[in-house]
Amino acid sequence: ESCKSAGIKAVMITGDHKDTAVAIGKQLNIIANETEAITGAELDQMSEEKLKRIIYNISVYARVQPDHKVRIVECFKSLGKIVAMTGDGVNDAPALKRADIGVGMGIAGTDVTKNVADMVLSDDNFATIVSAVKEGRRIYNNIKKAIQFLLSSNISEIISIFVATIMGFRIFSPIHILWINLVTDTFPALCLGMESEEHDLMKQRPRLANESLFTGGLSFNIAYQGILISLITLASYFLGVVGKLQIVNSVYGTSMAFLTMSMAETFHSFNVRSLENSLLKMKKHNVYLIASMIFSTLLINVAIYVKPLAKFFEVVQIRPIGYFQCL
Repeated sequence: ESCKSAGIKAVMITGDHKDTAVAIGKQLNIIANETEAITGAELDQMSEEKLKRIIYNISVYARVQPDHKVRIVECFKSLGKIVAMTGDGVNDAPALKRADIGVGMGIAGTDVTKNVADMVLSDDNFATIVSAVKEGRRIYNNIKKAIQFLLSSNISEIISIFVATIMGFRIFSPIHILWINLVTDTFPALCLGMESEEHDLMKQRPRLANESLFTGGLSFNIAYQGILISLITLASYFLGVVGKLQIVNSVYGTSMAFLTMSMAETFHSFNVRSLENSLLKMKKHNVYLIASMIFSTLLINVAIYVKPLAKFFEVVQIRPIGYFQCL
């Protein structure tokens, strides 16, 4: 059932009698009736074109030979599918070798099967494969979240510095950029990699093998989020220099921009916890991300309000009204 909801087609290939295979297939809900099952002899009578037409409607193969298994794997692969093949005997080795992912059995599997397999199940349990798919999807999504967070944050820094340079003032010094990249960006990005799976993860369709990492609107999200953070940061700088005769190299404005960008990127890490759902709809909490937010917020305030550090970081203490403007 998990495989079906995740868009994974489970196919049973066995050397047993067709009636036995059909009975087990019905029990597992792999097939609804025996029209979805064929034998190796029937497979021999089919052309490649016919097999490609009906292969999605067949989920049980009985009385098969090793060459039949290879042919089934090759047919799915020719249709652009990613194929995982499980097996334990010597006769399964050729099909495991030809599949995208050969899965050998760790307990009942022969040494030949284990040697050609890409993955070995130590418990010989099909459910472990489903768990591995779930974990793989979680890791892939977390990589995308970390990339979205880091790229959008860095784009915001680039845009802010570029606009400030064009307008003739310095919004950040090198020490500010170094601090933001090391403290504000690094810890949340690491914590996003520890994000638990989303509740609908195993209901999402599989991605295409040639699908880019930046499909699905990721490029757009990175761009507009980076622009938005930079606009907020620039606005904070200008709020810091309101009432002054010039905007060039204002230490107070830089301090406000420094605090704003640090806080904006910290809170932005919560925004990218899910690629699809709102933060308010997420049922699980990322305690590591919460801890990193507290830690980063504490450090940025220490850097501003502890005088020796403030002098080192070339910032000044921000008045209460300015602090809330930054937030």
